[in-house]
Amino acid sequence: MSDVRENLTYERFGHAVRELAQTIADDGYEPDIVLSIARGGVFVAGGLAYALDCKNIHLVNVEFYTGVGTTLEMPVMLAPVPNVIDFSDKKVLITDDVADTGKTLKLVRDFCLDTVAEVRSAVIYEKSHSLVKCEYVWKRTDEWINFPWSVLPPVHRSGAAPKVNKEAL
Repeated sequence: MSDVRENLTYERFGHAVRELAQTIADDGYEPDIVLSIARGGVFVAGGLAYALDCKNIHLVNVEFYTGVGTTLEMPVMLAPVPNVIDFSDKKVLITDDVADTGKTLKLVRDFCLDTVAEVRSAVIYEKSHSLVKCEYVWKRTDEWINFPWSVLPPVHRSGAAPKVNKEAL
């Protein structure tokens, strides 16, 4: 893995989401549902849902990354899995922070395909080797991305020693 990093700040993330929303709006796509891939996609989904005035947000938990640069063999949907009947004949916008391998997006897209009227995806970043080429991308990069919500260690009770992820810094 390269030492070169793409550093996204919360302020820059706010601009990225608004620009991504404008691209979606200019394309004429009006989703009925924003489907967030947790965890990174939650931030994107919230921002896009507000910007696109879409009040119907769903969440799907997918486990794939187990650490920095380490993954399961294939992504797995965790319970509770959304009920696809809720998506019947709806235009669905799948959101995530990054399309890295694209395996997570493919899993969620395949989950939706036979039920929804239309499915599209929006990400902040897309890597060139992603299996899924998203309809809406803020920036393409092959660098490792430091997201503002994942570079710092989790918050612990005052006085407790936090775990530091030195690779992410």
